[in-house]
Amino acid sequence: MLLSILEKYQLHATFFMTGGWVDTYPDDVKAIASAGHDLGNHSQNHKEMSKLTTSEIQEELMKVHNKVKELTGIEMTLFRPPYGDYNNNLIKTVSNLNYASIQWSVDSLDWKDYGTESIIKTVLENKDLENGAIILMHLGAKYTPQALETIIIELQKSGYEIVPISELIYKENFYIDQSGRQYKK
Repeated sequence: MLLSILEKYQLHATFFMTGGWVDTYPDDVKAIASAGHDLGNHSQNHKEMSKLTTSEIQEELMKVHNKVKELTGIEMTLFRPPYGDYNNNLIKTVSNLNYASIQWSVDSLDWKDYGTESIIKTVLENKDLENGAIILMHLGAKYTPQALETIIIELQKSGYEIVPISELIYKENFYIDQSGRQYKK
């Protein structure tokens, strides 16, 4: 359903996937890739990454990476840490694996299952909704499909352009502040 809504508005988004999700929905992974969306890594087991060793971090990322590459031929380059949990070792390890670490600025709270109207209000009235905002939504959240179309319509009416993260982030000559936001050097 999410893919059909995005297609209706001719939009591309970024889908961060865990290894378990990839294992359960391999045809959806292929469909997301075929539709031209960004594929992102969200770790194999959705662990608190800051508590892992360098080799454990590498294993968490590369298991998903290899599964997605086998299914789609795509080398993922975007990683969103579960829970937004990170430390310097994670950022360095992820970078050494040719990944960009991605945080979000607007959490839809769709994962709390408060309902469609709650998701819409949480996104559209968020104090951090601005140019460059990254909106966090979840594939398996109960009310996200019902909220997505209204959010797209209202964002576009407000003048926002919706793009996948690969078109939004800086890839060189930038720094990241403590909130995870990028700034051009």
